Amino acid sequence: MTAALVALLCGGFAVINVVFEMTDRFGGGPYAEYASGIAVMNWLVVGLKALGAAVALLSVAKRPRLLSPERLGVLLWGAFALLALYVLGSLVEAIGIGLGLMGSTDQLTLRSVAYVVFFLALAAGYGVLTVSYQRRQGLRGGVGVLGVVGAPVLLGTILVVVPAVLTALGLMPGL
Repeated sequence: MTAALVALLCGGFAVINVVFEMTDRFGGGPYAEYASGIAVMNWLVVGLKALGAAVALLSVAKRPRLLSPERLGVLLWGAFALLALYVLGSLVEAIGIGLGLMGSTDQLTLRSVAYVVFFLALAAGYGVLTVSYQRRQGLRGGVGVLGVVGAPVLLGTILVVVPAVLTALGLMPGL
């Protein structure tokens, strides 16, 4: 049940990026010069969300043949850590805004709270799947460490390296 819900949330969240691309959301307005780069990023994110859905479902499959238990464990720990880190950062930001340390309290809307709750539910779902999988497979602790350390590296790659490559290829303007 948890795996299906997590996969459904990942898939539903990927649909948002697909809709952005199908409607040319960033083709005009203030982000028009970034449209090509944003398109590449959107499709990359769709792929990552699809991978996330597959990892969730594979975590409860009888005998997944696509990945070794250790590799699937690393992916599960990485997904959990990445989402938990994102939620933690969002909560720190919300607290900072609420205390008047950054931004404006106008930024704290029902929509922004729902967004964080969505990611909290997704992180919790991956947490349940990850711990359950780790126990069922009897994986060593190093699998979790590799996933937890790999998650920030992946996030950094997505947020820093990929835009730099897109800029170098002329798909995004320089900073």
